[in-house]
Amino acid sequence: MKMAGLESMVVEEVRPAEKPVDREKTCPLLLRVFCSTGRHNSPGDYARGNVPQNELQIYTWMDATLRELTGLVKEVNPETRRKGTYFDFAIVYPDMRSPTYRMREIGVTCSGQRGGDDNKTLSQVKFQIGNYLDISITPPNRMPPPMRRPQPYVNNRPY
Repeated sequence: MKMAGLESMVVEEVRPAEKPVDREKTCPLLLRVFCSTGRHNSPGDYARGNVPQNELQIYTWMDATLRELTGLVKEVNPETRRKGTYFDFAIVYPDMRSPTYRMREIGVTCSGQRGGDDNKTLSQVKFQIGNYLDISITPPNRMPPPMRRPQPYVNNRPY
């Protein structure tokens, strides 16, 4: 019995470089943002033409980063400016197979700390004009968003 040779190949995904948006010449889009403390709004809150009460309207461009959007939210919500506040971003979009909305988490930023999601842009996370942005804001004195892993236990006993 003869076995076929197996080959493996590593392929690097090459993304075309994102063209910067000329913000002087490009009309901004209206980004409808809904913030909630400690949790995301329920996708059901967006059903039948309704939206949650806590709407923030931001005019921005598709190259806006999560860090930039965090700064804009902090401008209008002074209680979110404290160092260590987490911003957990999700896109809310219509489900094409049913008359409901779906939610997809796209990244987390933290006040006063750099993170891996800071430079993600709306276009990189496949945001489409007409979608909503839902942000769960977790103050520093509460548990961080569930997608964060707790810090490893450190034994601080004095000897």
